Amino acid sequence: MERTFVILKPNAVQRELVGELISRFEKRGLKITALRMTVLSAEQAELHYAQHREKSFYSDLVSFITSGPSVLIVLEAENAVSVVRQMVGATDPKDALPGTIRGDYANTLGHNMIHASDSAGAAIREIALFFTEEEIAKYTLSIRPWL
Repeated sequence: MERTFVILKPNAVQRELVGELISRFEKRGLKITALRMTVLSAEQAELHYAQHREKSFYSDLVSFITSGPSVLIVLEAENAVSVVRQMVGATDPKDALPGTIRGDYANTLGHNMIHASDSAGAAIREIALFFTEEEIAKYTLSIRPWL
């Protein structure tokens, strides 16, 4: 099984889409192994988005992600990273297909609703930034053989 990391950003929370978005992952057969609502600190945001530090949008990105509560999620499934990335859609909502989260709910690149790890390595790094191994539940879904 592979893990991936998702952030439902402050605008997803403010638009009351948390349940809808989590439901999409569950309906697809992804197992939630960790879940927390929190307001990210500037330090957490800067560490999370460190690869964008030199880009023009970096300060706006940090400001937005720390502007209100976000929901942090660890999901697990076969090929979790690629499955979730496909469900989330293109980073720029204008390029996101209908049926994807960004295609259905996002309007602007700066407020694109959701972050999803872009590789297995990124998922490991991002999960470790926000969750300890003890905070990640280890259990088996009884439906797993049917997925």
